Amino acid sequence: MHKPASIKHTILILFAVLLAAACTLEKKTPLNRRLQNLTAHYNILFNARELLNQKQEAYAAAFIDDYSELLRVYPDTADAIEGDKELAAVIEKGNYIINFKEQSNYVGDAYLLLGKANYLGKQYFNAQEYFDYVLRSYREKPELLQEARVWKARSMMMLNQQEEAKPEIDTALRSINPKKDVTADVYATALQYYIDTRDYTNAEAMAIQAVEFANNSQYRARWRFVLAQLQELNNKPADAVNTYTRIVHSNAPFEMAFNADLNRIRIEDTRDGVKISRVDRLRSLLRNSNNREFTDQIYYHIAQIYYTEHNIDKAVENYRLAIAASGQNQQQKGLAYLRLADIYFKDKANYPDAKNYYDSTLANLSPTYPGYLAIRKKTDNLQQLTANLSIVAHEDTLQMLARLPEPARTNMVDSMVNRYLLLQQLSTQVTSSDPKSATAPTAVPLEISNTQNPRASTPTGGNFYFYNNAAVGSGFATFKQRWGNRKLEDNWRRSQRSTANLTVNNSQTTNPNAVQNQLQQTQNNTATADYRQQLLQTIPVNAAMVNQSNIRIYNALLEIANFYRDVIDDPKEAIAAYELILKRFPDNPNRAAIYYSLYRLYTGTNQLARADEYKSRLLKEFADSPYARVILDPDYAKRINDADASFNALYNEVYELYAQRKYPEVMQQVDALMQQYPNNKLSAQLQYLRALARGRQVKVDPFKADLQNIMNAYPADGLITPLINQHLAFINANSNEMAARRFAILDSDPDYIPFAPEEVGPLVTEFATVADKRVEKPKVEKPVVVAKPADSPVVKKPEPVIAKQADIVQPKTDSVSAPAKPKKVYPFNESDSTNYYFVISVSSRTTNLASSRFGVGQFNRTRYQGVRIRHQLKQSGDNQLIYVGRFYTVGEAKEYARNIIPLMPEIMKVPKDKYTFFIITQQNLDKLADGKLLDTYKEYYQDNF
Repeated sequence: MHKPASIKHTILILFAVLLAAACTLEKKTPLNRRLQNLTAHYNILFNARELLNQKQEAYAAAFIDDYSELLRVYPDTADAIEGDKELAAVIEKGNYIINFKEQSNYVGDAYLLLGKANYLGKQYFNAQEYFDYVLRSYREKPELLQEARVWKARSMMMLNQQEEAKPEIDTALRSINPKKDVTADVYATALQYYIDTRDYTNAEAMAIQAVEFANNSQYRARWRFVLAQLQELNNKPADAVNTYTRIVHSNAPFEMAFNADLNRIRIEDTRDGVKISRVDRLRSLLRNSNNREFTDQIYYHIAQIYYTEHNIDKAVENYRLAIAASGQNQQQKGLAYLRLADIYFKDKANYPDAKNYYDSTLANLSPTYPGYLAIRKKTDNLQQLTANLSIVAHEDTLQMLARLPEPARTNMVDSMVNRYLLLQQLSTQVTSSDPKSATAPTAVPLEISNTQNPRASTPTGGNFYFYNNAAVGSGFATFKQRWGNRKLEDNWRRSQRSTANLTVNNSQTTNPNAVQNQLQQTQNNTATADYRQQLLQTIPVNAAMVNQSNIRIYNALLEIANFYRDVIDDPKEAIAAYELILKRFPDNPNRAAIYYSLYRLYTGTNQLARADEYKSRLLKEFADSPYARVILDPDYAKRINDADASFNALYNEVYELYAQRKYPEVMQQVDALMQQYPNNKLSAQLQYLRALARGRQVKVDPFKADLQNIMNAYPADGLITPLINQHLAFINANSNEMAARRFAILDSDPDYIPFAPEEVGPLVTEFATVADKRVEKPKVEKPVVVAKPADSPVVKKPEPVIAKQADIVQPKTDSVSAPAKPKKVYPFNESDSTNYYFVISVSSRTTNLASSRFGVGQFNRTRYQGVRIRHQLKQSGDNQLIYVGRFYTVGEAKEYARNIIPLMPEIMKVPKDKYTFFIITQQNLDKLADGKLLDTYKEYYQDNF
């Protein structure tokens, strides 16, 4: 009868005992240490290591090797995915051991684990700190120290710190215990070091040892392939053939064995003087049914050979066959798409198709593929890049025509016009056969065009711009979309002008098709005549026109080089573009900045000999430049930034005088500053303020002369020169009315705010009163702007990089040992998805932002003429927000950001560490009532945009 009560009593006693034991778990007792060792080792650490191994295997599977180059020793250097859940879980488990299992013997292992997770996440600086901590704190654990040395050296090499990594590698080599698993990694790390430093003799010795001690079959095969490549480089063909043969007969992955076989055949044939087609050998593999599942890879390799031999059409054909034959191998399919995209971009200059192929590449390649992020950035910014490529090809084509003798030029123009007419007729046929198709283009301006590879200085053959149907057709469509059907005539950009009416025979009204055909034929003939005339008028037949053409080419190439360097982080293409500039324009005025950029790019890619070459040229030719000084004195950058801040304050003083309408004082102050600082970074803006002040006191001709002088003195200025182009266009279009004015600029409105946005056009309130007759303003073509290639804060006009959110708002960093936090809930959302604003947040409540807002207005007037956007000011706690909009989509807001951010150092007259950028909806903007909410939104922006 009492048995149930007895059981209940026993359970209560056990519960009490367990509760008491739990309360004492934090005490440092032998029992607690054993319990913590048990759970830390066999539960937390084991699971974390499994996750880390799985991540390494996933990276290795996604890693696509280029077998024509020396392979990397480890295939785990893929692009990290932001917010990787597996790596976050590893970090969380490591932090848990550190924070809650501090009595266990595995805290050092946890720190090592955190370092490895940061390494795989490409956080190499953080990884290095973790490994340093292990080396300092756990000297009693030799195997742990060996691993820490190896991974620290690998982290440093990824940061291009080879010299600093060498002592760690040497220490690891001296401390080798052949019985430990880490031994193979010691030799493999040394192997990568010697490859990076191009010491192939020592690299071969390390590869032999790495293969011998490898305890992983995949790594053994990989390192053996690297060994064979090194033996080739060290002129040991017999050894290389033997090593490649071992790979072929091993269980190496198909592609590796496949390439080993190809390399073996190549070495043997070269040594024996046998000439045999590698393509034929590959095609013979297609006939073997055992290779059916590798058909896509065989076609891919055939395409690679054709591309190497510059047989582009055959390469394209076989890449397409590789795509068609691909089954489950999405990586291989994505790689074939990537090669096609590069061909259509670089070799065929067919940008619409290139864009489609890049999109397919991103859809098939794994996000961990090395270079995936660069491909995505290139795809997102293809329009910006191709616009400059188009300028280069277009101007090269016109210069080629100018160099031809008159008869040959006439024949070439006739050929181009005939080709244009053929395209017109083909477009007409497509339109008539498919009523839903887009209207056929009817005119093309020569300033809108697609291009060939900018490295080719002379357009020939299939790359010739006007022989590229896709390129020309794209230009036609772009022109018509923007301008409509325009006849070549004076003021052709203006919407109000007389037009000739077409007369149609009444007898034809009974036949609509005949009428349509006649109208279309008439339009084609007119467009063809206009095209010929336009082409002839733009050929640079004199020195002045050639000079202007060269300026446009030079500016476009600088923009291309900066784009590759800053936006998509492609050092190889950036180097090629900068060196092409030096080749084509050896005496260009930006040589110092280009030398510095090349020095940094070659240093970053570990091409130290080339880096030293440009360093020497910079120090020899431009010893007094800021670029030379920053190389010799690292503290110079900080001093320059301090000087920039002081000069911004001087500019603000001048602008205050201008805002107060003290125009004579403005002119005096500008003259004094220009005398004291003749080459300051704001020279063009100061001279522009002076011209505006003087324009309110003189007639139009002196004012026009001032504007022209500024444009001649600062043709490369990205902010002022476009404004002056607009002003001059307005003056020329309204010359009679301007000449009749008492002063060039009317200043009759007592409430006029110089920096306020103007919705009716950028020049109306500057040059016209409310009573002035509204005149349809000509749309002014955006001038070519010289890009600023400097990539350091010491340059006169630093260029912040867009497309990385971290560049817009710097996220807060937690301590290295903090456990991962759960996803935060924010008081913001994107439900208001048609009201976006670009915001400049200035961390000062008292700074006068009038001059900065004036700069924003200047930018809007030139880049967004006719677009109804405004810039306004809002307080948020101790911050001031300049917000620009409205934009109807987030894409429009991002496009605005991409355009304005490179000019922000010139626009903002506050220190660059005082302002940040972000995009926000109206609904969320209204919530930013204080600084705390502003900081919270910046976190939200980082997590969600």
